[in-house]
Amino acid sequence: MKISARNVLKGKVKRIIHGSVNSEVVVELPGGIEIISIITKNSVENLDLKEGSEVYAVIKATSVMLASD
Repeated sequence: MKISARNVLKGKVKRIIHGSVNSEVVVELPGGIEIISIITKNSVENLDLKEGSEVYAVIKATSVMLASD
């Protein structure tokens, strides 16, 4: 797989929570950190995602905001 995005994180699907149109996919990264992606149910089916599936979380954003107290 070749992709232009610089932020590609490999992990495993920990949990999938289906809604009426979209699904929440929880991906566990090495070290136990979790990230959540909201994708269509159709995409979950097309990617054949299941708990334990290895996936790549691809983050493509024009800005990332940080805050501090």
